[in-house]
Amino acid sequence: MDYTSLATLWATVALVIFLGVAIYIKVPGLIAKALDARADRISNELDEARRLREEAQQLLGQYQRKRKEAEQEAAAIVAAAKREADMLAADAHKKTEDYVVRRTALAEQKIGQAERDAISEVRASAVDIAVEAARTLLAGKIDAKAGAELFKASLVDVKSKLN
Repeated sequence: MDYTSLATLWATVALVIFLGVAIYIKVPGLIAKALDARADRISNELDEARRLREEAQQLLGQYQRKRKEAEQEAAAIVAAAKREADMLAADAHKKTEDYVVRRTALAEQKIGQAERDAISEVRASAVDIAVEAARTLLAGKIDAKAGAELFKASLVDVKSKLN
């Protein structure tokens, strides 16, 4: 035999012994077991990732609903505030109009009272002038005692008719 075939023979024998020892100590089983454990771990990680993704989608849905509810509530608050502001503005406008009407009526009453006072004052002055003129005319024609009595009666008569 030549040297190369002897080396090939020994390499083949060593390979067979190695494979025999590997099978004897159950290396293929250990490799399969390690691969199965790794496959289980990867499967568990995938399941966990799916579960986390579903939770994230649920949380996203909840937050989107809460955001929509908050937007609706904010819109309702803004609408209520606008309505209240409109009511307050309308109320203020009405109160202002009422105030102007009251002040106008009060001014008209004061003007009317001033007119009545002026008319009364003019009448009183006219009565005083007429009484004085009558007294002067009658004083010349009637004696003092009869004149005073006539004057008093005329004065009472004129005052009662004016008032």
